[in-house]
Amino acid sequence: MLLNVSYNNPKVKKKIDEEVGKPFTLKERFKMGGIGSSKLFITSASIKIYNLLILDSYINTCNIEMRPNGIILGFRSLLESYALIIPYYKLSLYKGKAEEYSIYRDDYFVKIRALAKDKSTHKFIKKVMNYKAENQPLGPEDL
Repeated sequence: MLLNVSYNNPKVKKKIDEEVGKPFTLKERFKMGGIGSSKLFITSASIKIYNLLILDSYINTCNIEMRPNGIILGFRSLLESYALIIPYYKLSLYKGKAEEYSIYRDDYFVKIRALAKDKSTHKFIKKVMNYKAENQPLGPEDL
């Protein structure tokens, strides 16, 4: 779900909390070693996201915030902030090229560049995937 999160709207906040859960507490954030990514550079995006990104001439960047039940991929276009809300059960994450990750949710996707010398991006993506694997509910094949 792609949302405009520029303004403090309780309905939008409630949608986000229902989809991916409330933010981690400060204690949980310290225990996890942080829940946010550094600045990530967007190399490609789905048509709906791309149409928002081309409205201005700035470098296309985003960041990722972990939540208990999913992630929030945030980016800016013009003077507006947007968030792609992705629950873990809909999150597909691929490493295509050596320096590129692809993040998918249904018909939305964003490809981000992760330079080899920038180890923090690789560590963060690994942290997201490990958290997703540890906290995924058991399926019928696991019983």
